Amino acid sequence: MRTVVLGASSGLGRCIGIGLAQRGAHVALLARRRGRLDDAAKEAGPDTLVVECDVTDAASCQAAIAAAADGLGGIDALVYAPGIGPLARLVDTDAETWQRLFATNVTGAALTTAAALPHLTESAGTAVYLSSVSASLTPPWPGLGAYAVSKAALDKLVEAWRAEHPDVGFTRLVVGDCTGGEGDAMTGFAQGWDGELASELAPIWFERKYLAGSLIDVDHLVAVVDAVLRGGATLSMPSVTVAPRASATP
Repeated sequence: MRTVVLGASSGLGRCIGIGLAQRGAHVALLARRRGRLDDAAKEAGPDTLVVECDVTDAASCQAAIAAAADGLGGIDALVYAPGIGPLARLVDTDAETWQRLFATNVTGAALTTAAALPHLTESAGTAVYLSSVSASLTPPWPGLGAYAVSKAALDKLVEAWRAEHPDVGFTRLVVGDCTGGEGDAMTGFAQGWDGELASELAPIWFERKYLAGSLIDVDHLVAVVDAVLRGGATLSMPSVTVAPRASATP
């Protein structure tokens, strides 16, 4: 399974890329930070391909997907894991933040998919996009409203790709609370958050039961991604949810 994983230098993308390689996939790890990619490739195995890619840059997306397809000999599967979630109330979210959110969470997914589409069509392949419970299973979380809007747009993008290209298996993977692994594999989602605002909003998230009070085992998430990708376009899996079972106490 010739697999391209975007956002593979850290967090869940890194966990998924390494996990798929360890399960036998021939993987290309794509992200901006070359040093972290090289470290991830050492963990993934000697046949792992490393390609620098900035998903907010159209030329970089085209060149990176072309390099990955050339190195892998084609593309059977694509995983889009990049995602940022600035913590701010909507009234305080400026134009630059909105642009950065959509460039990373939505437009990058569109650009890399378009570049990979000829290869995915040829192989009757599969593409998986990491979404969020806040975009579909819960109301938007106060302070993360802009993030939820961007992930809802990503969800609709996946549906649109599916409508226009039914020969490729496009799947939205809704992910609940998950920290990822250790070190660079730990999610940096909350990095840069205002601590005072987070302390103010977190009790509201718990009170409204948006947080399950437990975490997904990242190995289980990787297993689900692997199963979806190996199902290929022959299986209809428009949406899959991986969320932790709610604990009795938050």
